[in-house]
Amino acid sequence: MASSCSFLLLAALLALVSWQATSSDPMRVNGFVCKNPMDVNADDFFKAAALDKPRVTNKVGSNVTLINVMQIAGLNTLGISIARIDYAPLGQNPPHTHPRATEILTVLEGTLYVGFVTSNLPAPNRNKFLSKVLNKGDVFVFPVGLIHFQFNPNPHQPAIAIAALSSQNPGAITIANAVFGSDPAISDDVLAKAFQVEKNTIDWLQHM
Repeated sequence: MASSCSFLLLAALLALVSWQATSSDPMRVNGFVCKNPMDVNADDFFKAAALDKPRVTNKVGSNVTLINVMQIAGLNTLGISIARIDYAPLGQNPPHTHPRATEILTVLEGTLYVGFVTSNLPAPNRNKFLSKVLNKGDVFVFPVGLIHFQFNPNPHQPAIAIAALSSQNPGAITIANAVFGSDPAISDDVLAKAFQVEKNTIDWLQHM
């Protein structure tokens, strides 16, 4: 009987300690702290993002301005984010994937050549490439996780697009950067065999 009482007392103490630890730590969902509903205000759902302003493009000729849960706390758990994408003449948003989101893109200005590659489906549809030339007002969808890109074919005019993504934190993996720019570098033996090229070609790509 004494043994049973001791066990019950120990269990109650452990439950109390666990409850105190939980109640003293902030509640997190998807890694972000949940704000007390009584303390929520309009600024939790707002950002003066200036998405109407043009951006300076990078060395591949694009600039992605992503508004996700990192910028607007109120997006957490809502499963949506938005991005403005600027393209220089002949600029591109290079092949990449979003591991947690489908993307729907609308062209606001200019023309874009876009496309994505399907996954390893059974033949004859294995890694099928689907592409389209988009003009102002056109819309295109990139399914979740698939490699896709956008390219501005106009050598004289920039292009602008707005993209909505089905995650508050969609993530992005740029294929060339991940494969040839990893730290530490992937073995050139591995990449030379995978791409069926000489090792000096891989070494050149890794040190660009």
